[in-house]
Amino acid sequence: MQAFRRAVEAGDHDAVAALLADDVVFTSPVAFRPYPGKAITAAILRGVSRVFEDFRYVRQIGDPDGRDHALVFTARVGELTIEGCDFLHLDEEGLIDDFTVMVRPLSAAQALSEAMGAQFERIRAEASGTA
Repeated sequence: MQAFRRAVEAGDHDAVAALLADDVVFTSPVAFRPYPGKAITAAILRGVSRVFEDFRYVRQIGDPDGRDHALVFTARVGELTIEGCDFLHLDEEGLIDDFTVMVRPLSAAQALSEAMGAQFERIRAEASGTA
């Protein structure tokens, strides 16, 4: 999980994408349905990096040799501080095949939803390769 954390903290979007399984499923804290696939997940994560300010991981939970990990983070969305957790599951090859994000408080989650909604056409274009 250290490779993923380093890639996110460095803003290395290519390295982040390389750690995603082709069949990864991303579950958003602000969308009802999950997003299956590497292209859309990588595009969503790039969109989040444009929305979050002062992002940092503050804690990592999980067995270093295990397949389930939790990365606790803080960031800002506009004037609001958001706290969240990335729950990651690794497949047999060590790639992320399940990525679930949860955030709090509700006001920050609502701000995140609005900010990501404004990004979503760009995210779709990036995922389809038309951006």
